[in-house]
Amino acid sequence: MNPLRYARLSEPELHEIFLDIVTNTPFIRKSLRRAQELALPDWRMVSGALYNVVWNHLTGRPDTHGVKDMDLFYFDSDTSWKAEDAVIRNATGFARTPPVEIRNQARVHLWYKQHFGQEIPPFSTVEQAIDVFASKTHCVGLRLDDDKPDLYAPYGLRDIFALRVVPNPIRDNRATHETKSKRALACWPELTVLPWPTEYQSITG
Repeated sequence: MNPLRYARLSEPELHEIFLDIVTNTPFIRKSLRRAQELALPDWRMVSGALYNVVWNHLTGRPDTHGVKDMDLFYFDSDTSWKAEDAVIRNATGFARTPPVEIRNQARVHLWYKQHFGQEIPPFSTVEQAIDVFASKTHCVGLRLDDDKPDLYAPYGLRDIFALRVVPNPIRDNRATHETKSKRALACWPELTVLPWPTEYQSITG
């Protein structure tokens, strides 16, 4: 089996294959349906759980191999911890493995510096948060609208299907890119990781 068998297809073809793989993965399908039931504002399942299951499909590994958790983003103008905590407590019914982590992207700027050492401007949408993930390969988000999948992939899907991790130097996220890439290589040694560029464009200009 050639793990790069889809890498040369067009983006529309990759879009269709991606959705077919992901929505037919049982734990992803269950989580998407449960997230839809919660009706969180502007929600998307993002990043790892999505591209990880595609890599597992391409390399013949079990669905949950290397999947640490599932990130569920939403955007609510109520940026209080109390409101977010209430959402997290109400978010039952998901598969226990891998666990689901839920975060309101409207309040990320309130705690980002404490965790990552730098300030960021507030996001205005979930999609804006996805746009600045440390690696372009990770920039994917999926939700259901009336049971129909709505995929957001601002940098396309080719890198995922090419098993290639590409840095996203829109912000100084070198440490995150390198840490996540090291872990990914341990799970999927077929990957190619591109190094962080020596210069990067700041998100603020």
